[in-house]
Amino acid sequence: MTTYFSVTDFPSQNSSISGIATLASQVTAAVTPDPGQSCSPDNGSLQIPLALLYSLLFILGLAGNLLALWVFLCVHSKKNSVHVFLINVALADLLLIVCLPFRVWYHSRGDRWELGPTMCRVVGNLFYMNMYISITLLGLISVDRYLKIKRSTGAPDRLQATRWSTVTCALIWFLAFALTLVFLLSESNGESQRCFQYKILQHAKWKAYINLLIVFFFWLTFASLAMSYAKIAIGLLRTSQEKPGLPNATLYTRTAKKSFFILFLFTVCFVPYHIVRVFYIVTQISDTSCYWRNVADQANEVALLFSAMNSCLDPVMYFLLSSSVRKQVLQLLGSVLRGRDTNASGNSSSAEPG
Repeated sequence: MTTYFSVTDFPSQNSSISGIATLASQVTAAVTPDPGQSCSPDNGSLQIPLALLYSLLFILGLAGNLLALWVFLCVHSKKNSVHVFLINVALADLLLIVCLPFRVWYHSRGDRWELGPTMCRVVGNLFYMNMYISITLLGLISVDRYLKIKRSTGAPDRLQATRWSTVTCALIWFLAFALTLVFLLSESNGESQRCFQYKILQHAKWKAYINLLIVFFFWLTFASLAMSYAKIAIGLLRTSQEKPGLPNATLYTRTAKKSFFILFLFTVCFVPYHIVRVFYIVTQISDTSCYWRNVADQANEVALLFSAMNSCLDPVMYFLLSSSVRKQVLQLLGSVLRGRDTNASGNSSSAEPG
């Protein structure tokens, strides 16, 4: 006689089988890559360094750009196209620097945001808007300087160039605000206590394509800046070597060196970020493992710090390009040194026996 047994005849084995099945499903869910927001990159090791470095950039950039704006608006009387561009660069840098305390506060609290999602979107978009305004204006400065050297601009053309630069700057600000407004209105609230975080864009690829277009625009700007300053420097060096007896031969050499320094400054601050940016955007729109998303996020944070550093190094560019800024800074340093010398001599004389 054949005896048949059902699974219900062995309750302990039945529970074991169901437990194993549940455990297997949990393990499968844990190791299966999720294309959504479940993968959250961790930047715990970068939080304190980022907070400290952004604090330093805020202090230096605020002092340098406020001094530059004071010279440009209150002291400098000669108006030309470069002067207009430099005012707008200083203003964009100052607005970017105002965003840095929010990043300091965020990273110092362990990447916790408590000011609401709307404020997060405003601060994040204003940061990038002013960074790309600075990039655009620096490219225009290089083209303007190259054209001036090529055609030796006179007094009548100077007024026309000033008007052209003013209209161009107004158009740049308008387009930047319009594009920023599009991003602000299209973004969802996201996580209430996270900000500046890595975001998956698989369901909003148009944002990634716009970001790639902006990166492409940067490389066009960088190419025009590199070619302009290279031609300026080569032309000035050739003139100083072919005609060493000219009164301005030494000045030509110094101007050529300044051109190379500005190009070096632009390269150090912005090129690393836009190299990383391509990899970062690709991970946002493709099925990428959590490990590589974390690598992209950390590399982006470090490279972004170099971009923000440009805002406190731009005053060095003002010092090189603007004689008014150079004169005021040297006068300020001279008055500080004279004040120290006066205090030191006063202290030494009072210490002498009567």
